[in-house]
Amino acid sequence: MKYRLLITFLFFITIFSSGFSQNTPAPEDFSPKNYKLKASGELGFLSVLAHRVQFSNNGTYFDYREDGGQDVLFAFSRLSLEFEWKKKNSFFLLYQPLKIESQVLLEDDLVVDDLTFAAGSNVKLLYGFPFYRASYLRELLSNNEKYKFGIGLSLQLRNATIAFESGDGSQFRTNRDVGPVPALKVRGRVQLNERAFAELEADGIYAPVSYLNGSDNEVVGAILDASLRAGYQISEPVTAFLNLRYLGGGAVGTSEPDGPGDGFVRNWLNFMTVSTGFIHKW
Repeated sequence: MKYRLLITFLFFITIFSSGFSQNTPAPEDFSPKNYKLKASGELGFLSVLAHRVQFSNNGTYFDYREDGGQDVLFAFSRLSLEFEWKKKNSFFLLYQPLKIESQVLLEDDLVVDDLTFAAGSNVKLLYGFPFYRASYLRELLSNNEKYKFGIGLSLQLRNATIAFESGDGSQFRTNRDVGPVPALKVRGRVQLNERAFAELEADGIYAPVSYLNGSDNEVVGAILDASLRAGYQISEPVTAFLNLRYLGGGAVGTSEPDGPGDGFVRNWLNFMTVSTGFIHKW
């Protein structure tokens, strides 16, 4: 079972890249005119639309937005690289930092993995969920100058750290997890004029996590990273853009406990980001 993730990902990669591998590339295919390298960076803010988490079946289903200080805006950034070959194949590397810290006075008792943080106490909250993603996209309209549409696959590596700590440090609970998550990828683009464009891009999946990562634990999970982008080419190598993004997903189920609590986790989030950034093309 531990090989399920690898087999699933390689199966889809084989399907999506079949057109790419049909012909052996000739040396002239690697001339500079056939490939592009793009670096993208963006900065903005993140707003929590809804976010709740629970650890152990007897734990509190805690509302971060209502009771955990996530009702304000947080800094947001993202970095990515794209390598495009012969207008048909694109490979991506993405790093998405995501760290939300807050501190609140609890209005009600908060139970986390059999530990109770009493109402009226001061609690520090950390929700860290950065991820790394590698993607492949196959362009289906490579000969169309106005419209573009591609489909492909992504493999995301989550790196989660969720912590609850009393203000005096006497009480503490944390949940940490690193794991791969495959996802489907789509991207569509319309060229509005010689310089302006609009683009829609999404990576997402809803599936039993136990099948995807090869474990014996019944956990259902989902991710969706969808963005709407408007861009304008400032000069030949540089494009500026404004981006509206939805980040959502989570998981629910029981895994083997490696600490206090019974191993049950329920974690669902819905975030929105607004950012601006630049793309540099070589």
